[in-house]
Amino acid sequence: MPARKQILLDGLVAGLLGAAAVAAWFLIFDAIRGRPFETPALLAAVLLHGAAAAAVPAITWSLVVQYTALHVTAFVAFGVAAAFLIVAAEREAGLVIALIIFFVGFEVVFVAVAMFHGPALTATIAWWSILVGNLLATAAMLTYFFVGHRALGHELLGPWTGVVREGVVGGLIGAATVALWFIVCDTLDGQPLRTPALLAAALLQHVRNPAALHISLVLILSYSVLHGTAFVLFGILAAVLLALTEREPILLLAVFVLFTCFEVAFFGLLTLVDEALVESVGWWTIFAANIFASTAMLAFFLTRHADLYVRLHEHWASQE
Repeated sequence: MPARKQILLDGLVAGLLGAAAVAAWFLIFDAIRGRPFETPALLAAVLLHGAAAAAVPAITWSLVVQYTALHVTAFVAFGVAAAFLIVAAEREAGLVIALIIFFVGFEVVFVAVAMFHGPALTATIAWWSILVGNLLATAAMLTYFFVGHRALGHELLGPWTGVVREGVVGGLIGAATVALWFIVCDTLDGQPLRTPALLAAALLQHVRNPAALHISLVLILSYSVLHGTAFVLFGILAAVLLALTEREPILLLAVFVLFTCFEVAFFGLLTLVDEALVESVGWWTIFAANIFASTAMLAFFLTRHADLYVRLHEHWASQE
């Protein structure tokens, strides 16, 4: 197949996957709230028909179909543009930065559009639900691009492909460790899944009274996506530092400083949001979760760099 047709096909498939990921997320989001298809109908009414907050029409299949057509078209266009940019980045490595900016802009633009249209949207569709949908779409599209075309990652990232993969796995291990710890703690307290729901309510909905918490699947899923994304980004950063440590062993100290900052930063964020939140969850529970996650991630990373200590010792010996 000619190269241009292959690019168009890749962009089409990636765009459809991204559109399906967002559609599935809002289908679940609306169904849990007992208002199926409200989000696409509201978006169609506001974006396509200029409905105001006081004049939003009832949910109709016509509105749902109209927004679905717009939604799919926008994602396919984005997917094709991303596919062309990826091919360009293969030929000119410097364009990788442009590719990253392109995907970051994709995350921001939908939230900006929703906030620009004011209360007609933001009163019903929270900014964080749009962000979660976009993160899922981005994950689906990048998975297709990089897993469906394995050579693509090597061409774009070169020797850093394995580093990024290692960081993603390490981040997922850390995220899973924290999630498992809180599941066990909440279950023993007789309130399963309370902690992720409480953290989501505090960070995303500005709920300050733990007694007012209403545990819902939407909150848990939203926090899980953001939680996993944060850990994956942290894991990639740690993996990059470890890769650099292979060349300059003294940088191993920077890795341990990074993990120490990780412990402090999470506490600082929660305390900044609401000190009562830390007390409600239990500072020792949060501290233990971070310790377990750090230990699990470091164990994984150090097994991948088993001879790092030997090189560090040799480096110090050569300095003497």
